[in-house]
Amino acid sequence: MAQYFELHPENPQVRLLKQTVALLAKGDIVAVPTDSSYALVCHLDDKAAVDRMRRLRGVDERHHLTLLCRDLSELANYARVDNKQYRLLKSATPGAYTFILEASKEVPRRVSHPSRKTIGLRVPDHKALQELLALHGAPLLATTLIPPGETEPLNDAQDIRARFEHQVAAVLDAGACPSEPTTVVDLTTMEQGGDPTVVREGRGSLAALGL
Repeated sequence: MAQYFELHPENPQVRLLKQTVALLAKGDIVAVPTDSSYALVCHLDDKAAVDRMRRLRGVDERHHLTLLCRDLSELANYARVDNKQYRLLKSATPGAYTFILEASKEVPRRVSHPSRKTIGLRVPDHKALQELLALHGAPLLATTLIPPGETEPLNDAQDIRARFEHQVAAVLDAGACPSEPTTVVDLTTMEQGGDPTVVREGRGSLAALGL
């Protein structure tokens, strides 16, 4: 049965976050709140956990998974970013955006897009999640918590626990979070001098990106 951790939204309890890090380290999947909607997260380097997370979501290897990074210094380790791309990233992070970038060699092939060798990356603006990433010491692999066959993400922590109590190790509840997924922007089109491509318009403002 999934553990249920009630976190203070501004001062999340380190003890509970450390317990969450320990669960992730042993290959478990955790439901976490973000600045857009709830997400499922697991350890980047755990193939079995990645495969289970895809099955839980009902998606295959063609579906972009996202690296949640604490800041842009981490992001640069996992993606190839030129100066123009970096300026746009800096203007929009932390925030409710997912950026598709060319994956670096640091990203395992199994989590990058198989045909394009790209990865989704984002820096969330959420206190509890930021603290979790800091304690974990590395990015986490994530996907929006949308149940198979449905189109809207789940955002009620109690509901998530009831529906996934045997599939996730823990649910983190830090209060209400938005019920809208991130805005997804493909920045690989900038590599040939093109403009960023909006893949999905979500919570992140396009105007803030100049789009």
